[in-house]
Amino acid sequence: MKRTSRPTAPLLTAAVVTLALGTAGCSGATNTLGGGKALNAADLRLTPTTAEATGRLDTVNWLLEDEPDSLDLDTQGTSAGRAVLTNVCERLFQLQPDMSVRPFLTRKATRPDPTTLVLSLRDDVTFHDGAKMTADDVLWSLKRHADPDMEQADEFGNVKKMAKTGPHEITITFKEPDALFTKALAGDAGLVYHRSQVQAAGAEFGTPGRGDACSGPYELTSWKSGDSLTIRRSESYWGSEPLTRQIVFRWASDSAFVNALTTGAADGGYAESPNTAAALAGRKGLTEHYGPSTASLALIPTERGGLKDPAIRRALSLALDRAGIAASGYGGLVQPWATPVGSGSWGYAKPAFAAAQRKLNAAAPARPDATALARAKKLVQSAGAPTEPIVIGTDASQGRTVIANAVRAALQSIGLVGQIKTVPTAQFEEFYSSQQARSEIDVLVGDWYISKSDPMGFYDNALSDSPNNWVGFKSRTYDSTVHQALRTLDDGARARLAVRVQKEFADAAVWVPVAQVPSVLVLKDGLTGPPASQAHLYYPWAAELGTAPGAAPAHQPQEKD
Repeated sequence: MKRTSRPTAPLLTAAVVTLALGTAGCSGATNTLGGGKALNAADLRLTPTTAEATGRLDTVNWLLEDEPDSLDLDTQGTSAGRAVLTNVCERLFQLQPDMSVRPFLTRKATRPDPTTLVLSLRDDVTFHDGAKMTADDVLWSLKRHADPDMEQADEFGNVKKMAKTGPHEITITFKEPDALFTKALAGDAGLVYHRSQVQAAGAEFGTPGRGDACSGPYELTSWKSGDSLTIRRSESYWGSEPLTRQIVFRWASDSAFVNALTTGAADGGYAESPNTAAALAGRKGLTEHYGPSTASLALIPTERGGLKDPAIRRALSLALDRAGIAASGYGGLVQPWATPVGSGSWGYAKPAFAAAQRKLNAAAPARPDATALARAKKLVQSAGAPTEPIVIGTDASQGRTVIANAVRAALQSIGLVGQIKTVPTAQFEEFYSSQQARSEIDVLVGDWYISKSDPMGFYDNALSDSPNNWVGFKSRTYDSTVHQALRTLDDGARARLAVRVQKEFADAAVWVPVAQVPSVLVLKDGLTGPPASQAHLYYPWAAELGTAPGAAPAHQPQEKD
């Protein structure tokens, strides 16, 4: 699993900054950011879909928070690139708005034995240049993804062999059973390209001025670097026709993102930063939709050792005011959470995971009461307080600043000393990849999401030999259960193992969870259709975008090429 960070917006209002820096803890009251309405995290309801659209549109102006670095996700896998390309390119499996996974370009998947996966491919798929999708294209695409120099190579580490075994059939054999591989095929590891088109483009594939090599409902028609990117409905698409003819993407971040939507310069966008979403909440003429995501905020202890004792980590978790963080740092648009992955990871067995989550809340309360604080102080007393201050690593962004202050307040409330170390954002990002960079901090205010809708896509981070297990957690039981779960193909059985894994992770407080971060879709009033969930990074959301039933038709100027 690769670490993925969600961008965090800079400080939005002086009032919120004063609250964050001028108090020892966090207020439990809701806050209004940037003129939006007050929200309460406890009232936030996550729904994966929006109402079905019925009306057609000519052109929609859509906002990204960044310009894509590349549209070749094998070389540059960014959220901006995925949000565009998921409407243009298709995958062997498809992540659904409810975060479940189903076969897509694969008509049927069978397992004759636990280490063999047979993909029966559709025979009616055409690429945008009119060529038929063949098993040769699929096999070539898989081998390209598996190349050690490509972004998705780690998804193929358990693959022993991939071969064409029929005119429309690919057979994959594994070294051992692989429960998450089909979920990887719903991500970038499952993208199917027309081989000849990619080979003809060479090193320029995915760059401005080059076409796509895909089969999706939209074609890439132009990319003016630094200005805009346009996709247009494919007239020869093999599937259902999209309601909207074309999408013009532009990019803006922070206040520019907010201004473009509130002034009507843009019709919609997915707000990656909770602070940006909070600034847009309640704006006239806009509707926000909140969906499940795998994203989370968490405190990640480092090798330095200030939080090496699990009893001290558990004490910190009990004393942390998560509800205050949600209100003061994120305008109520994150939710206090007891595990390090959001509910969007529950792509199966949702009742089992929800029940397990509720049981873990006692060790990670939304707001600590007297009982929780007494338990935390007792843990510190039995473990022995660290002799040096616990150094909290953060940057100056609003959310992390509030979390860092809340951590310091929580430590103070149980008789410990916290010290905040604020660094520039670029230096903060180095904390994730460099042990040397982490050598002066004891805990990192971190943010993550995983690409797979399965909690087991995260928990390998705490294996004894994982490079992401900074605190040095070691447990034979944990390692054994994780490996067993990753080999367990039955969803129900794997869910039971996953629940055991997350319980041991929580008991050891390998990380200290803070909040889950929903996916946020912002639409101009009258528009509807796209999923609100994190699936928008892997699902053709634009194909379902249109006007709501009864909505007045908007003026839709023709886009000039």
